Amino acid sequence: MGKTTETGDRAEIKTLPENSSAWAKVDARGELCTGQKCAQYDRCFITEMQRRAIASDIIIVNHHLFFADLAVKEKDFGGIIPDYEAVVFDEAHELEDVAGQYFGLSVSNFMVDDLRKDILSLARRKSLGTPELDRVLIGLQDAADRFFACFPIQDGRTGFQRRAAFIEQFRDVYEDILNALEITGIQLQMIRESMDEVVPLFARARTLQADLKQYLEGVSEDFVYWIERRNRGVFLQAVPIDISPLLTERLFDRVPSAILTSATLSVGGGFDFLIKRLGISYARTLNVASPFDFREQSLLYVPQHLPEPRDPAFPKSAAEEIIKILNLSCGRAFVLCTSYVSMRALHDRVSYEVVYPVLLQGTAPRSALLEQFKNTPNAVLFATSSFWQGVDVQGDQLSCVIIDKLPFAVPSDPVVAARTDAVRRQGGEPFRDYQIPQAAIALKQGFGRLIRSRTDRGVLVLLDNRITRQRYGQIFFDSLPDYAFTTELAKVEEFFRKNV
Repeated sequence: MGKTTETGDRAEIKTLPENSSAWAKVDARGELCTGQKCAQYDRCFITEMQRRAIASDIIIVNHHLFFADLAVKEKDFGGIIPDYEAVVFDEAHELEDVAGQYFGLSVSNFMVDDLRKDILSLARRKSLGTPELDRVLIGLQDAADRFFACFPIQDGRTGFQRRAAFIEQFRDVYEDILNALEITGIQLQMIRESMDEVVPLFARARTLQADLKQYLEGVSEDFVYWIERRNRGVFLQAVPIDISPLLTERLFDRVPSAILTSATLSVGGGFDFLIKRLGISYARTLNVASPFDFREQSLLYVPQHLPEPRDPAFPKSAAEEIIKILNLSCGRAFVLCTSYVSMRALHDRVSYEVVYPVLLQGTAPRSALLEQFKNTPNAVLFATSSFWQGVDVQGDQLSCVIIDKLPFAVPSDPVVAARTDAVRRQGGEPFRDYQIPQAAIALKQGFGRLIRSRTDRGVLVLLDNRITRQRYGQIFFDSLPDYAFTTELAKVEEFFRKNV
C-alpha cells in the first residue's frame, strides 16, 4: 500500500475494482485493530488520519463514517472523529437511512465466515493452530451453514416479525450456532492473555453471539426486522422504525450547531417533511434559488400516450418511446430506472434497436462505468438508484435523463411498510405524508443529474404520466425546479435541434 498511496485511501488506487477480494486483505477494520498495541500503530494510515484530524479546524467525512463514529461513542468507546462544536451535513436528505443503519442491528453468514477466516489467518501467522481449534472452527462453519439455510432462498427483503415461531421451529439449529460461537470465544479466550491480536477476534465472537440473540429474542416494537438475501449472502437486519428520537437525543440536542444542506431538502417548497423525519425540534430554514435558468436550459417531457406503469403493456411502450428519444438526443443519456427488473427489461428491448454504445449497471464497477460513459461519445447508460445521486457529468456528453417511473418506495418492503404503519398509527395518511414526499425528493435527485453548470442544456423525460393525471402530481411539480414543460415529442426534437 505504501508504494501506491499517500493516505491509504482506496480511492487513490484507480485500478482496483470495487468487488476486488484483494482489498479485504489490506483494509482497516475495527474488528481486527489492536490499537496502540499494534506494532505498526505509529505508521498506520488510520493513526495518521486521526493525528491530522485532531490538528485540523475543519474535518470532512462521509455520512457513514460520521454515524459509525456516533454509534461507537454511544457504547463508551473512543470513536474516530475528535470532538466538534458544529456539523454541516451536505446531501442531508440521506440522513434518515444512513443513521438507521448504524443505530440498527445486522448479522450475516458473511460475518461468521469472516470471523472464521480471520482466526485461521492469525493462527497460521502466529503458529497458533491446533487440532482442537480446527475442530471448533469446522463446527462453527457447519452450524452457520445449517442456521442460515433455514431462511428464505429468494433474493430480496422479507419481513421477519414471527421470530418466536422461528426459534420454536428451529430451536436445535439456533442453539447450535450460539454454542459454536460460545466455544469459539472460549478457545480464543484461552490465548488472549498472551496475544493482543486475539482480543478483537474474541470480542467479535462475543458480539456476534449477543447480536444474534438480540435479533431473535429481543423485544422491541420500535424496530422493524427483516431478512435480506443477496446472492450467497443472508443478512438478518433490524433498524429503528422512527430514527427521529435517537437523532434528537444523540445529535441535535448535543451539538451546539448543525447545518443541513442539499439541493433536494424541500418538498412542495417547504421543509416540514425533513424536520419531522429527523426529529429537529427547532430549525431556521432557507430555500436558496438556483443559479441555473432551468426554463432556458432544460425541457421536461411527459408523454401522455403511454399506459400506466402497472399496465402489462408499459415496458414495451416505454422502450419504444426511449428509442425515439435516444435517436433525437443522439444517445448521450442516462436511463434511470426504479428497479433492477425494469432496468434489465428496458435495456434488453432498447440496446439492440439503437446505434449508440449502451452501458448497463452491474457489468463493471460504478466508478468505471461512469468514466466509460464520460469517455465514450454518444453513450447511453441504463442504471438504478446508485446513479440517481452523487454523479456529476457536465457538458454535452449527458444531454438527456430518462426516468421510467415516479420513484415510489415499494410498499411491501419491510422498512417502508413499518414506517407507513407508524405514520398511520400517529393519525397521518401514509401515502400523502410519507410516500409522496420521499418520492418527490428522489425524483429531484434523479433529474438533478442533468443540469450541472450554467452552460448545460438537456431534456428530462418522465415516462410515468401519473404526474399529470393524478392530484398528487402537483406536489411533484411544486417540488421540482421551474423547468420548461411539454407533452409533445415534437417539442423535444425542436429543443435538441436548437440547443444541443
